[in-house]
Amino acid sequence: MAIIAAKEEHVDPRLTRIAQADNLKWYRKPNLRYLYLILVPTALGVEWTSGFDSSMMNSLQAVKAWSDYFDNPTAGRLGLLNAMYSLGALMAIPFIPTISQFLGRRRTILFASVIMCLGAGLQAGSRNVDMFLASRWVLGFGIPFAIVNASALIGELSYANERAVMTSLFNASWFVGAIVAAGTTYGTFQMSSTWAWRLPSLLQLVPSFFQLAFMHWCPESPRWLISKDRADEAFAILQKYHSEGADGDEFVRLEFAQIQSTIAQERELASRFVWADVVRDPPMRRRFAIAAIVGFFTQWSGNGLLSFYMKKILALVNITDNRTVQKVILSNTCWGFINAVPIALIAPRFPRRKMFLICTIGTAVVYIVWTVSSARAEIENSSRAAIPVLVFIFVYSPFYNIGWNALAYTYMVELFPYQQRSKGIAVEQLTVRFAVFFNTYVNPVALDAITWRYYIVYCVWIFVEIATVYFLFPETHNRTLEELSFIFEGKEVQDRVQKNVDKVLHVELDENVAHGGAAGQATGVEGPEGKATVQQREERV
Repeated sequence: MAIIAAKEEHVDPRLTRIAQADNLKWYRKPNLRYLYLILVPTALGVEWTSGFDSSMMNSLQAVKAWSDYFDNPTAGRLGLLNAMYSLGALMAIPFIPTISQFLGRRRTILFASVIMCLGAGLQAGSRNVDMFLASRWVLGFGIPFAIVNASALIGELSYANERAVMTSLFNASWFVGAIVAAGTTYGTFQMSSTWAWRLPSLLQLVPSFFQLAFMHWCPESPRWLISKDRADEAFAILQKYHSEGADGDEFVRLEFAQIQSTIAQERELASRFVWADVVRDPPMRRRFAIAAIVGFFTQWSGNGLLSFYMKKILALVNITDNRTVQKVILSNTCWGFINAVPIALIAPRFPRRKMFLICTIGTAVVYIVWTVSSARAEIENSSRAAIPVLVFIFVYSPFYNIGWNALAYTYMVELFPYQQRSKGIAVEQLTVRFAVFFNTYVNPVALDAITWRYYIVYCVWIFVEIATVYFLFPETHNRTLEELSFIFEGKEVQDRVQKNVDKVLHVELDENVAHGGAAGQATGVEGPEGKATVQQREERV
């Protein structure tokens, strides 16, 4: 049974050509500008929670009040405290597609936000290690529901010209929460009371509160509405937010027809059992295999060490002062944000495979130099090697952000058709959580046991990543979601979808002709007196 489908094929990019001909910037479109602004607290803000959690747990290891309260956790216990978050997420993932399809994108995010608020409150009020572990599990259980649906919602609402950038900014938002957590912990770490760690824990509910407060003003995914036979509502959303540019009405009509036709075709192919699509046929197996690989690579490229165990890394090069450790964590987090945002704006403009290859090759070089420097620190028993280690800790960030940060969710949204999108991102989250669970539990033990030699594992592994990206990853750059929906299924399925699109457009055209040329012009399709059809106008574009 083949896992990998035949070489990918692309449909005629009619919708993409219309979008590319629209030169009116998003900030000059009032409705689209509003949409992107409301997506900041409601969808982009979901990643603030992830960033806050990782950075806070990284920083708490250098907070004496936290270490004392929980009896100076050993490497195994420390790993469990971090890994419990991922364990909760693993428990949630089987339910994500069903709940997402039942509730929709917006209400599933709200459901997740309530869970995470409860988890943050439980964490801040922890009386013992068991209660802290339980709070970590609750927080972890809520986060994948929010991540899967927020990343999908951004991709499904954004206009074609900005979709890739918006989904790239989703992961870059991680640094906003991370900076707040690192800054808060740096401000509280010298407090002698338990508020040194309770206050950062309590603040973890703030991002989820933003989703609860602002979601009322965020529209639902048009694709979910169409899948629920609420086409009129979906068309109204598309018309409001996607019709403000050149040939806007024409763009919306073609987009609406493509979504309808694509979802209808997906329903014919979809399996009744929600998870059966994972192994349904070679094209779908390839999609889910890539999703699993992307999730694993995003967390097994060496970033887990920096996100959770900076204190141990710095100790290997004789940097042990807690204040210095807090400064390095805070400054590295701020540097990550400074380079992640412009990279998120720039990377989606280039082919995906090229960006992933630059990312993996760059991180491989960084880890090799980092490993050699750490070895010299032990051999020479001096702090001089700390300088190149610190330099390359900072150099690592932009290379990692080019691929695994900026393009991970962009790639997931582009790779999957609507019906399987939540399942695809859920599988990506499954391997993310497996990798994080392993990293957070094993990394401190391995660092204590073999010190800098553990870095060699990552040096070798990143070369596996380079080969995988080169041989397996397809190119999805410069296409709309519907044009990518059947990229692996072959020309026969794509032609069938296109015929359905043309049929929908011709029915609408006939209705416009029946109502006269003026009515046709009002919807972006010319009347019968020798005027251009949709296809003819697209050819001119």
